[in-house]
Amino acid sequence: MIADQLREAAANSKAWPFQEAQRLAKRFPDGKRDAEGNLVPVLFETGYGPSGLPHIGTFQEVLRTTFVRRAYEVLTGGHPTRLVAFSDDMDGLRKVPDNVPNKEMLTEHLGMPLSRIPDPFGSNDSFGGRNNAMLREFLDRFGFDYEFVAASDRYNSGEFDDALKNVLRNFDAIMGVMLPTLREERRATYSPVLPVSPTTGVVLQVPVEVVDADAGMIRFTDSNGSVVEQSILGGQSKLQWKVDWAMRWVALGVDYEMCGKDLTDSVTQSGKIAKILGGRKPEGMIYELFLDANGEKISKSKGNGLTIEEWLQYGTEESLGHYLYANPKSAKQLHVGVIPRAVDEYWQFREKLPEQPVEQQLGNPAWHLLGANGGHAGQNGLPPGAGDSLPVTYGLLLNLVGVLGADATREQVWAYLGNYVANADPAAHPALDALVTSALAYNNAFVAPTLHRRAPQANEAEALKALDEALAAFAEDTPAEDLQTAVYEIGKREEFSFGNLRDWFKALYETLLGSSQGPRMGSFIALYGVANSRRLIAEALERA
Repeated sequence: MIADQLREAAANSKAWPFQEAQRLAKRFPDGKRDAEGNLVPVLFETGYGPSGLPHIGTFQEVLRTTFVRRAYEVLTGGHPTRLVAFSDDMDGLRKVPDNVPNKEMLTEHLGMPLSRIPDPFGSNDSFGGRNNAMLREFLDRFGFDYEFVAASDRYNSGEFDDALKNVLRNFDAIMGVMLPTLREERRATYSPVLPVSPTTGVVLQVPVEVVDADAGMIRFTDSNGSVVEQSILGGQSKLQWKVDWAMRWVALGVDYEMCGKDLTDSVTQSGKIAKILGGRKPEGMIYELFLDANGEKISKSKGNGLTIEEWLQYGTEESLGHYLYANPKSAKQLHVGVIPRAVDEYWQFREKLPEQPVEQQLGNPAWHLLGANGGHAGQNGLPPGAGDSLPVTYGLLLNLVGVLGADATREQVWAYLGNYVANADPAAHPALDALVTSALAYNNAFVAPTLHRRAPQANEAEALKALDEALAAFAEDTPAEDLQTAVYEIGKREEFSFGNLRDWFKALYETLLGSSQGPRMGSFIALYGVANSRRLIAEALERA
């Protein structure tokens, strides 16, 4: 019954993973079948260029693709799927990265396939091999279910040989697609096939002539000026990017692949080439790119982005997933300032999951995140962890740590949490304990160095005095709601001349916490303690 309800809701869901899954299901109305009519897995693919380390873009593409994969499984009642993480390690090294040793050695190997360049770190058989290993470690770290495929393995083993011959057979038609898209000077040297030089090992950008398509033979001028006839099979060539992408779709049987907006043109041209090769373009979504805090496109060379390590230092994996879930077709600003809100929003969505009707559950980011690597076979069709909550928000933690100062310790924070949290033991609240560590790091890096508590204005000072008098009548264990009510009542009093309650709360945040925004003050006072909060008020009044 639960499975039927899920499938019905999935078929009508407006959540973007289900919208993608619905298009994929239309592609295979009876499921994906082989020549004998047997149900076979739908293949999802993500791509990786191993000239650098995996980054937040790698994570988001695999995660978002996994969302669609799981949505398709629910929509179809469990049709089989596979996810391939493909590494293009036959690509020639175009530029020496800044963050590697032995740059001189890499410079000597510029233009060679990444999988044939020595590892500058000396820990692997090749530079590409090292970065491939890092990719697998990265994906394993987050528990993704995937199969790793390296271009070098498929090219060198001959598994792509038939596909390469197919490219040669359709050489002129592919040129007909690509040449109109190129500048005049590029047309003069363009070839769908990039031979590997027999003298230097470099992937050559030179015109080629097809000698024998069925034998895989081409003719070209090598870098030393000699005319060479050479096979393109067995790792002796690499296809040009857009042709390679199309060939891979057809050879592997890829059914779904998403990509960034910067590859929009590549999708169009590769789709045309895939059709020429006898296949068809996979379904997929084109997502928007990340922006920095100033709204500028993130660039590796500028270093204006945010690394996944930085996000995980100041937030959580789930909060990153939550941030990446929303509106993938809209540009996102990716900077540390978005982390606290993402953390708290994730837990809000997670807590409300069991209360929602199934239609709303399928649009809840926490439903997709909790089920990404564990499926949705939990109780009542919900993934494990649905309904869990934090006793204290991350925003409130940050306010507490901000008041405690740059020298605050984990033990101090937990001592204050004892005012607010039942059984305030880190072992009993591991998720909260992890956020305590994150809050301390966030405060030291971004809050404490610039913290400024302004002096209260005359009417604000009078209101603070009234709040202090009210708090003097409360015990330390007064419930947060009672404290909040007292704060409200003072803000409403006409003699303090607040235009609205928002102005009163902003004054509290700016004079007591040194922030333009903050938590429910009743919750903060309960957490920080009544006596301690009165001391904050006294310090603010001294600045008046």
